[in-house]
Order: sequence, then structure tokens, then C-alpha cells
Amino acid sequence: MLATTLSPTRQTRLTVGAVDTVTYLAAGELYGGRSFLQNPSWAQVKPDWRPELLAWRDADHEIVGTALVLYRSVPGLKRYFAYLPEGPDIDWTDASLERWLTPLVEHLVEAGAFAVRVGPPPDLRRWKASTLKAAAGPSLRIGDVLPDLVEPVGSSVTDRLRSLGWTRCADGGDAQPRYVFHVPLPSLDGVLTAMNSEWQRNLKKSVRSGIETRIGDAGDLPTFYTLLQTTEQRNGFRLGRSLGYYERQYRALNAEADGRMRLYLASYEGEVLAAHTMNVVGRRVWYQTGASASHRRDVRPSHALQWRMMQDAFKHGAAYYDMRGISDCLDPERREFGLLRWKLGTGGDVVETLGEWELTLPGVVNQTLHHAMRRYRAR
Repeated sequence: MLATTLSPTRQTRLTVGAVDTVTYLAAGELYGGRSFLQNPSWAQVKPDWRPELLAWRDADHEIVGTALVLYRSVPGLKRYFAYLPEGPDIDWTDASLERWLTPLVEHLVEAGAFAVRVGPPPDLRRWKASTLKAAAGPSLRIGDVLPDLVEPVGSSVTDRLRSLGWTRCADGGDAQPRYVFHVPLPSLDGVLTAMNSEWQRNLKKSVRSGIETRIGDAGDLPTFYTLLQTTEQRNGFRLGRSLGYYERQYRALNAEADGRMRLYLASYEGEVLAAHTMNVVGRRVWYQTGASASHRRDVRPSHALQWRMMQDAFKHGAAYYDMRGISDCLDPERREFGLLRWKLGTGGDVVETLGEWELTLPGVVNQTLHHAMRRYRAR
């Protein structure tokens, strides 16, 4: 977690340059642990992007920040859009953010980038589950509800990015979720106590039904993918990812560190009814993708699986279990509210991130290319 107060301005000049994978991975705990999207293995999941590992160094040549940059080329031109998903991993509490961002921009210009998008890790606002459940109503969005907490670092970073010329992506324009769900892990008893009566009842039902959970391996990915297709069809959404995508992700993340991506399965009478993936980096844990069958939902395999994953996250030392993205819809009549309602039942917190921010790099041609790219994305 980032500090909640701003650190004093440091005058030391910082430089940015490329580093090798071993050096990069060794600097993974500078500010409490980076996102799995900022690890070198994530670049292998995105083969259409060219990766570069960067490090900030101080006057003593010590590494004080890192970033995985993904470059996407413009067809026919040696010009690139640079993307730092959920990064960079720098000291966002520094009151002089330009010390960090200016050398990054200079490096990207030299690399041929015409624009850059970053995903600052600080949180912006928080809502307790009880607050949002009480506020739910027709046509409401999470942003319409007064938050329980406004994070001072996030608010300050927002103001400073704007003053430096960065623009926050419009609602719906982020590549990564703007709203995420965190389940605090003070103790396993504490997690159970925070759950609402429906969640507690469904967990007991899964135990009585005899649901069995286990960690699978690469050979179980086809089963997971079949269940995912069923889930997409049932819930009316399409992730657009192939089985090969998940096989590549599983292979790349676990080659970097054993157990970095885990596949959990829940079975009833020998049949797998639910399969969920979890990513682990340091002491941070993320639930990424969930899939389940459309039959025998009465035995609650997904509830059993989530509880097993929360238990493992606690044993791993995680401060919270990150259930990743949610819709900001608070209208009980809309389909997308269903998943949020399911997560709210755990008693966790909805967290609004800073979202993603873009900057057009200096140059008239860069402005033209970035404008054209935005118009293309909008279409």
C-alpha cells in the first residue's frame, strides 16, 4: 500500500535507462510490490507489443523506480504508442512528480514514441460494501455516492498530473479497470464475519454438498476455457480471448516464478463446476478470471472456490484479496449489477483507482498521430 501522506520534495536528479530482467525483478519491492501487469512475464502475454524494462536511478546509481513499457507500432511507420499498465512503480508520494516523469518522457521520445499512457497505482476513493448496498437504486453509479474515504495521495497525484499536461482517459476508455474490489484479510475469522448472511449461508451449503477444491495445472486449462465460454454466453459478455491466450499466460507467468499464475477448480461428484485464476506477485494476490457451469449452481462451487482462494491469499501474507474489476452500475435492474452485488456480499471495499492517463509527446507529428489514434479507438 502507498503511504497516505506526501513525502518532502527530493532534489536529487533521476535518470531513466533500460535494464535486464534479473536486475528488474530484483527491484520488485521498492514500494510495496508492483502489479503483475508490470512484471517482465506480462510482455510475453502481449506478443503484439514490443517490451522494454526501465529503471530510475539516483545520483548514487541506485535503482529507485521501475517500469515495464509496452510499445505498439503504427503500421508503416517507426513510431510507437507507449503503454505502462498499472505503472510505473515509482514514488508517487514525491511532491515533485516531474523528477520522475520528465526523464521517462525524454526516454520515450528517443525511442520513437508519439504518446504515452500510464496507470498510476495510488487509490483515489473508497466505499464500504454497506454504503453501496444501502445506496443502490435506479440509474445510479458508484460515483454518485459520497465515498467513505478520499485518499490524499491519489487526490494530489491527480492534480499534479493535470498541471504537468497529462489527461485522464474518459470513462470507459481505460484498458484496465477503474473500479476494483478489495477484501481485507485481517484474519480468516474476520473475513467470514464481514461476509453477509447470504455468503455465509452459501459457503455452508457448499460444504454440506461436498464441493472439493484443488489447484490445477496447465492440463486443466481446456476445462477452464470451456466453462469460461459457458459463463460468457450465460452472462452476455465476450472477453475475446482464446484458449491459447490463457495457455501463453500460464506458461509465461509460471516460468518467471513458480505459482505466479494459479488455476483453482471446484468439483462436485467428480465434475468440475467452476474454475478461477489467481495471480501472485510478492505478497500481492489478484483474482483475475472466473468461470462456472450453468447447472448445479445450487451447490455453490464458486463460493467454495473464492473462499479457498481467500484462505490461500491470507496464508501467503496478502493484506487484502484483490477481486479486480467491477462495473460502476448501482442499478439493481441491470445485469451488470449482479456481479458487483456478489462481490459486495464479501463485505469488502470498492476502490476507485486514478484511472489511466495519457500525454502527447512533444512534436506536431506526434499530436497528429495521437489525435488519429484516439479517433480510431473511439470508432
